[in-house]
Amino acid sequence: MRWAGDRVARRATRLLTGLALYGVSTALLVRAGLGTDPWTVLTQGIARTTGLTLGAVVVLVSAGVFLLWLPLRQRPGIGTLANAVLVGPALDQALRVLPAPQPWPFRLLFLVGGLVGTAVATGLYVGAGWGPGPRDGLMTGLARLGLSVRLARTLVEASALVSGWLLGGTAGIGTAVYAIGIGPLVGFFLPRLALRPSEPGKPPRDGYAPASRPDSTVDSPAP
Repeated sequence: MRWAGDRVARRATRLLTGLALYGVSTALLVRAGLGTDPWTVLTQGIARTTGLTLGAVVVLVSAGVFLLWLPLRQRPGIGTLANAVLVGPALDQALRVLPAPQPWPFRLLFLVGGLVGTAVATGLYVGAGWGPGPRDGLMTGLARLGLSVRLARTLVEASALVSGWLLGGTAGIGTAVYAIGIGPLVGFFLPRLALRPSEPGKPPRDGYAPASRPDSTVDSPAP
């Protein structure tokens, strides 16, 4: 029982830390002004059209994605619901305190920090093992219909990117850097930050590689 309680606390800590870091990392990408991940491009486009904050749009988009889960027969976990509710407020809070740097070196630093931070955050919240993010579930749900995970992810993120760009979201070199770099970075951090499945009579340890491919569980800002 002692280890079970400790495991719940560790999962919760990793989940909450990862979601908070996800929001901060997304804010860094936004403040860099060089282009963001596809879902944040969509979030920016909707925010500029409606006048809502980015964080509020993140929550609304997550709710909309949940509706798409129903015909796909996906089931959310604790981590899924927490992702939908917490990333948006963390993003808004971070945007309130982060400056928008002008010199290129600082903008590039924000871009790199946001990219690496997103990968670490993904390793933490996915590695907690309490369910994928809303967008992840949409991709895996489409994959169950017969599409490959890679094709499903490409279709979903391309749709988000094009829709967001048409609505006025910012796409640029940062979007390309994100697309190229996020997979390898998550592949590096996720096995190192995920919790190892517990074994009877032994305390749980960290650092196992989940059975699923890292790039199949990457959620692009939960925006």
